[in-house]
Amino acid sequence: MEEALAGLRTELTGYCYRMLGSGHEAEDAVQETFERVLRAADRYDPARASVRTWAYRIATNVCVDLLRGAARRALPIDLSVPSRAGEPFGALLPPGAEVRPVPDRLVLDLAQDPATLVVQRESVRLAFVAALQHLPPRQRSVLILRDVLCWPAAEVAVLLETSAASVTSALQRARATLRTVAPRPGDVLDPFDVAQKELLARYCAAFESHDVAGLVALLHEDATTSMPPFAWGLRGRDQIGLAMAAPEAACEGHRLVPVAASGQPAFWQMRPEGTEYQPFALVMLDIVANRVINTTTWLETGGWRLPSPVAPSLWPLFGDVG
Repeated sequence: MEEALAGLRTELTGYCYRMLGSGHEAEDAVQETFERVLRAADRYDPARASVRTWAYRIATNVCVDLLRGAARRALPIDLSVPSRAGEPFGALLPPGAEVRPVPDRLVLDLAQDPATLVVQRESVRLAFVAALQHLPPRQRSVLILRDVLCWPAAEVAVLLETSAASVTSALQRARATLRTVAPRPGDVLDPFDVAQKELLARYCAAFESHDVAGLVALLHEDATTSMPPFAWGLRGRDQIGLAMAAPEAACEGHRLVPVAASGQPAFWQMRPEGTEYQPFALVMLDIVANRVINTTTWLETGGWRLPSPVAPSLWPLFGDVG
């Protein structure tokens, strides 16, 4: 039983992350799931459901319990107070208000074929996970299981202890809601996409040389930026450019190192400390039509399970950013 559960850890963590919008809570939910499964192992009946289905049933119940009474998580930019360049950051976001990033390795099978991995990356992109939070927990579960994980309706019905017709009905309602709260646009991380690779290389080069004009040239005219945990955000390329040009915005000697987080382009912003570099912030980009449409700079990351830097041998896939 324990061996079977160990083989399910990554996919269950991905499932719980999409349900909860927090990597830390997802890991806790999976741990609670495993403990419940093992405590009830003597009552497991393989004739009623596979270990996988049983584990997902318990994980669903754990997530639904955690979501009961919880506020809906959202993207930091959607929680931010529209500001102008030069204004102070001001208030903090309420604890647990925002959808938070997660290392790809915790929620995705990185050994999948590239085409499948691209699809799976889209399903853990922050904007998609934020859109899922608009769904009631049971509908959220059905949509993830059917449309993301591609479970048959009959198997989902067994998992949720309901009928296939009820599953189909819940799926239709969930899809209708998602059409009204469509995820913010953004391309997933694809290190073999030449245009994306070149854009990321130009972004890193401009950032590290504090080339404000070069950075602004890469932004969409309606670009946005936010810096959680502050409830602060800017809208529009011009405002972002003014903020970047401010003397206090200069990050002298900082570097960007690629990481794999929430299926989208992301970097550790590293600042020099003595002779070494230490993580200062996690920078995540949303890219559309070869332009940066949103940047999120996570300034406070204490206690998170955050991504490790991409191995130096893979940096060339992202452009010359090392």
